[in-house]
Formats: sequence, C-alpha cells, structure tokens
Amino acid sequence: MTRRRALRAGRLGRRARSGDSITGSERSPRPSGPPVLRTRSGPLVLDRVALVGILNATPDSFSDGGRHLDPGRAAAAAAEMVAEGAAMLDVGAESTRPGAPPVPADEERRRLLPVLRAVRAAVRVPISVDTSKATIVRLALEEGADVVNDVSAGRFDPALLPLCAEQGVPVVLMHMQGTPVTMQLDPRYADVVAEVAAFLAERAGAARAAGVAADAIVVDPGIGFGKTVAHNCALLARLDLVASLGYPVLVGVSRKGFIGQLLGERPTNERLLGTAAAVALAVARGARLVRVHDVGAMRDVARVAEAVVGA
Repeated sequence: MTRRRALRAGRLGRRARSGDSITGSERSPRPSGPPVLRTRSGPLVLDRVALVGILNATPDSFSDGGRHLDPGRAAAAAAEMVAEGAAMLDVGAESTRPGAPPVPADEERRRLLPVLRAVRAAVRVPISVDTSKATIVRLALEEGADVVNDVSAGRFDPALLPLCAEQGVPVVLMHMQGTPVTMQLDPRYADVVAEVAAFLAERAGAARAAGVAADAIVVDPGIGFGKTVAHNCALLARLDLVASLGYPVLVGVSRKGFIGQLLGERPTNERLLGTAAAVALAVARGARLVRVHDVGAMRDVARVAEAVVGA
C-alpha cells in the first residue's frame, strides 16, 4: 500500500472506530432521495435493496460453473430469476474464484456473447457484465449490457473507466488484494475495513477523473477476494463505513467459502442459511444491492432485513 493510501486508511480507521462517517472530498455528492442507477434499460431506483442474480457463463466458477454455458439454459435461468425478484442480472464469462487463471479475451468473448444475447432477449431488467477488459465491455454493451462490474476497479485495464465514461454506463468498482491467482495466498491488512474503504474512495476518484458520473458509481468491498474469514466478518460488521463513502454498496456473499468455513467446511450447496445471515447483516449495515444465486430466498431475507432496519 502506498504511503498516501496508508495515511488515508489510518484516517478512515480512526473515524470507523469513533463511529464517525467519512466526510468532505472522500464522499460522493448526492442529491436527496434514493440513489438511482440510470441504465439503457431504464432507471434502477435503489429505494429498496436490489437483488442481482448471478449468471456465470463459465466452466469453472466455484458454485455454478458450467450450468449456464448454454444460451437457452441461461435465458431460462435469467427469466426465472427476474420472476423471483431480481432487479438486475450479472453475467460473466471469466471465473474469479480463488486460484482461477486469467482467461484470454477471445475465449471470454466466445463464452459471453451468445449467452448475453440470449439473456438480453429474455429479460428487460438491466444486465451487468462481469469483466475487467475494455474490449469485452465494448462488445457486451453492443449486445445489450447496461452496467460494467469490474473486480479490478479499473486497475487491470486502463481503458475500461474511460470507456464507461464515453458510453455513459454505470460501473461497479470492487476491492481485491492481488489477483484471483494470488489473492488467497496470504491476505494481510492493518485494518481491513479502513483500507478497503480508502481503496474504494481512491478508485471512485479515479473513475470520476476519467469522466464517470458520481451517480454512475457503485462500490463493492470484495467479500472473499483477498480476505480471510476474519477479514470478511469485519467487513460485514463495519460495512457502514464503506456505505458512508456516499456511493451505493453492492455486496456479494452468496455461497462463498468463508460461510462454508464458519459452518464447519460446508459444501457450496449447503450454504443457503449461512448466505441468508450474511445478506441480512449486509443489508442492516447499508448494502443497497446484493449479488446472489438464490434470488427468491434472498429476496425474502432482504425484505425482512430492510423492514427491521427501517422500523
């Protein structure tokens, strides 16, 4: 971590421990009322928690690898997710599970575009494309994608953020320590929440400097991306610090490894209730979007959690 980022992380950490939120230049200027993501498929008003359904067009994702490689099956799954309450769908063709090797752009394109076309024809909700490559972003936008979800927050491809600005599309900026190949080898932080918040503030600033509108930025703390179980728990417990940056917060905890570890090495297909607990806690701490596999079940969790928070 650079000295500048370390100093900012220290400031954020002190604020987090004292209960203060982030203010001034580190916050996004926001109009009154709920956040609104303006997409080509229409506005996504975040007056309540938005469920983002996961569709992986990959053979090797940790939970559903191979299930949605066929365009017809992907389209059917997309329609089912929307019927269950998904406000947006997230389609990706490169696994970012721990240890996953990078996928060449040609292979990512070959997997992604047929699935994206089929899903776009099947649903009207906004679709985000999960990629870190500007070339894939451009192709995906031509095929009907609305939002860019970049696990590198614009670091892996310097052309990505300017392209999002040029096209006028929202972008999700995620924190990850290292790369998918290295991120879980030995993740370390002095204060994980403060450092993640400082990173996201810096990357949001980079996006705005590239021309992305403040109200087109979403931040994601990157649960499971270069974090231990303790790091993930701390991020959920203090997610309100990330939310105080002023950008909508997306959280992805669905079926993740830390849940399996907390529950005695449960396999991915036995993590539904653990996921429900993590989703409820994320909503209680300020998440406005939750990225999930089990849309119907997590819709109920999110609705109850936000009702309690708003009581």
